[in-house]
Amino acid sequence: MTDRSGELPRLAARVLQPGFEGTTPPAWIRRWLAEGLGGVALFARNVEDPEQVARLTAALRAERPDVVVAIDEEAGDVTRFESRRGSSRPGNLALGTIDDPALTEAVARDIGAELAAAGITLNYAPDADVNSNPGNPVIGVRSFGSEPELVARHTAAWITGLQSGGVAACAKHFPGHGDTSVDSHVDVPRIGSTRERLDACELPPFRAAIAAGVQAIMTGHLLVPAVDPLHPATLSRLVLSDLLRGELGFHGVIVTDAIEMKAITDRYGFEAGTVRALAAGADAICIGGELSDEDSADRLRRAIVAAVVDGTLPEERLVEAAKRVDELAAWTVQSRAGLAPWAAHGPDGSPIGLAAARRAVRVTVPNGTVPLPLAGPAHVVEFAPPRNIAIGAETPWGVGAPLADLLPGTTTARLDETDLPAGAEPPAALLADAAGRSLVLVVRDLHRHPWMAAAVDRALAARPDAIVVEMGVPVTVAGQAHLATYGATRAGARAAAELLAGTS
Repeated sequence: MTDRSGELPRLAARVLQPGFEGTTPPAWIRRWLAEGLGGVALFARNVEDPEQVARLTAALRAERPDVVVAIDEEAGDVTRFESRRGSSRPGNLALGTIDDPALTEAVARDIGAELAAAGITLNYAPDADVNSNPGNPVIGVRSFGSEPELVARHTAAWITGLQSGGVAACAKHFPGHGDTSVDSHVDVPRIGSTRERLDACELPPFRAAIAAGVQAIMTGHLLVPAVDPLHPATLSRLVLSDLLRGELGFHGVIVTDAIEMKAITDRYGFEAGTVRALAAGADAICIGGELSDEDSADRLRRAIVAAVVDGTLPEERLVEAAKRVDELAAWTVQSRAGLAPWAAHGPDGSPIGLAAARRAVRVTVPNGTVPLPLAGPAHVVEFAPPRNIAIGAETPWGVGAPLADLLPGTTTARLDETDLPAGAEPPAALLADAAGRSLVLVVRDLHRHPWMAAAVDRALAARPDAIVVEMGVPVTVAGQAHLATYGATRAGARAAAELLAGTS
């Protein structure tokens, strides 16, 4: 077919959710909104503070009142709204550890209210993955836990809370990214589960999300041979149309994970992957985490139009996708209409977030002796693992800074694998700096990093009185005293520091 009316470019723009650079809308985004662009995605680079975000979103709505403004704000370790200071709310694993769905709902409602006040209408959260593989390099503390029913009830509670705060939720990463050992930013993870295992483990949280009225579901770039042995879920009609739409009965918006991720582009290409995703049943294409310029968005718009013209993508499929985006936009306008005024949090962030983080901290003392609280200023050694790509490089973490606030004179050193190759002795300065003071060893996912485990073992051999603080998934409990925060958030760090200082 041919497009003489210009309608196809408008429809193609409707299904895109591009990112952009800067803290104000660039000229191309304003122009595209007038030409039919359905949504935009905000990232940490677009956020300075809530007031600035509110001005940014108001400028977007001046061009298109019902524009969908999305952000990836899981809270916890993955935060865009608080990326510069760290999340003042605990993440999913901390909430799952507490296992109080009412608290999870309240924390999510708090997130929703703050995002809505800033003009954000779609949150790419919650993470509904069951972290059944403790070695998972990209999910971990982003999951509520390793038990399907626990993850399901907290997924539903989180969605209910967020959406009651006026923001559409987006459960991810369908059909489940928890049982993987590969990060889809880098390659295609393979889920080797049988269909029976999928039904018992990966799918219950998504069923619960749909029952809770979730407005959107995000696809995972995952190969699931039990459903489709040939195509990753994002590009699979068997996964999106037959399983998610047909069997699970989901009628909302299916949005892709960032389409420029290597799991898609290395095998299918940027433009072809986008067309395949739409043909498979996706309704919105998320781009811009790495590609955030007009040329990238225009490449996709032109590719979608060309695919409809040459028959690769049925026009009715594009129309259907655009209609679903419009329906989501209408929901966001309606949900914002009756919101109560937002009472902004102070500089310390969310009070309910800190209260929840305090409830999440667990102290393990294998030999029955608790060297807590600390008698005075400590020396803190933070072991930094390779960065999880989903977590912003700019997001601070660690216990040293908040502990120094409570115990002035506390010092901190941070070491990574280049400082401590596997089998090497800890630097002599590490122990020398702690002479006459308490030693606190801070780790993230100790069980996944042999170099880190070796360094901690050697430090504990020399200083068995050292305290270990795990800010990742606490599979390995090391030392005489072990604190687990279930996430490396600002709130969790503060809660741990309070316990160490004796001020909790």
